[in-house]
Amino acid sequence: MSKTEEATLIVERLGHRGEGVARIGERLVFVPYALAGEKVRVEMQDEQARLLEILDPAPDRVAPFCPHYGVCGGCAVQTLSITAYENWKRGLVETALRNAGLEADIAPLVDAHGTGRRRVTFHSRETRVGFMQARAHRIVEIDACPLLDKRLAPALVAARAAAKCLAGKAKPLDIAATLTLEGLDLDIRGCGELSEAEYRALIEVGEEHDLARLSNHGRVVTLRRKPHVAIGAALVTPPPGSFLQATEAGEEELARRVVEAVGDSKRVADLFCGLGAFGLRLATTRRVWAYDNDSSAIGALTDAAREMEGPRIAEAQARDLFRKPLQVPELAGFDAVIFDPPRAGAEAQAQQLSKSDVKRVVAVSCSPQSFARDAKILIAGGYDLGEVVPIDQFRFSPHVEIIARFSRESSVRRKRGLLSR
Repeated sequence: MSKTEEATLIVERLGHRGEGVARIGERLVFVPYALAGEKVRVEMQDEQARLLEILDPAPDRVAPFCPHYGVCGGCAVQTLSITAYENWKRGLVETALRNAGLEADIAPLVDAHGTGRRRVTFHSRETRVGFMQARAHRIVEIDACPLLDKRLAPALVAARAAAKCLAGKAKPLDIAATLTLEGLDLDIRGCGELSEAEYRALIEVGEEHDLARLSNHGRVVTLRRKPHVAIGAALVTPPPGSFLQATEAGEEELARRVVEAVGDSKRVADLFCGLGAFGLRLATTRRVWAYDNDSSAIGALTDAAREMEGPRIAEAQARDLFRKPLQVPELAGFDAVIFDPPRAGAEAQAQQLSKSDVKRVVAVSCSPQSFARDAKILIAGGYDLGEVVPIDQFRFSPHVEIIARFSRESSVRRKRGLLSR
């Protein structure tokens, strides 16, 4: 193990993970909770440092509002003033595009925190429940999280009760809680098969805490009320532990912009569609073909679409778009394509789109780096990149959503946006 040493550093900038970045000669040192311009005393081990004292605070520093800040790893930049925070988060997108050799019109950061997070994953070790410590594998027990929707507050108590039932397994658990119209939906991951006693104990947890549903790694343990989430006019029953945008406001903002970007297109492909946050809204006025790697999400979307009025979903198909992206001939019939992939992005699909004649492509991303890579592919294929909009639904963290429209309105394929090298 490397030697630990104390040092006094000047923080040069705030990095993409929200950590202060300092330098000793050519060596970079990362200091969680330090801000750009600060003089700090730290304890270092290799490139990682622990903040011991702020000797000269930055003018942008403000007091944190959460008592767990500085230990809990959930928030990175709670002490940054709002203007500096918004500039930093927008800058994450700007830097990723610049590093890819792209120039773009980047809008100001859009606040989509709304009433707070509607889903959260708690971590548990034996009976300790909370969030992970920054750059550590230790649990920080919390009594509340101010970034969660207030209706999620009972989830922490229920998660503790569930963890207590499973403490005998001595396994690390992830307990995902989702706010639905019928109440809380909990899904436990990591405990393996349940004994009869554990199964009965979890049923009691569901009863005592009035959970709509409680599942173990996607398998329902107790169902008191079938949970639903509203997606536009549709009601969708999400599979246990399935992906949703972090906040209702975030989903509404992204969906509004997607619908606007699609414009008057009548035949739309919704790729990496999930539960249909975009497709179900669009399907009330046009035909939508939906594709996703997750067959359970496709099943939930299909069930919800059956109850809709209007054109509905033309087709919903489970398909591994990483290994089997829609090919150029398959894309030929679409006026517009939406893609909203996981953090890894949609490189294979972008390659096919770049060779297609689809007039409009709407990209939604949770990773500036993979977005920039995919954008470069589309631009090289002749697409024009419109305004890039960063959307913030993970307040005080380094996570940022992005939405942008690519257009091929002219029959002549132009290659713009690449910086001269």
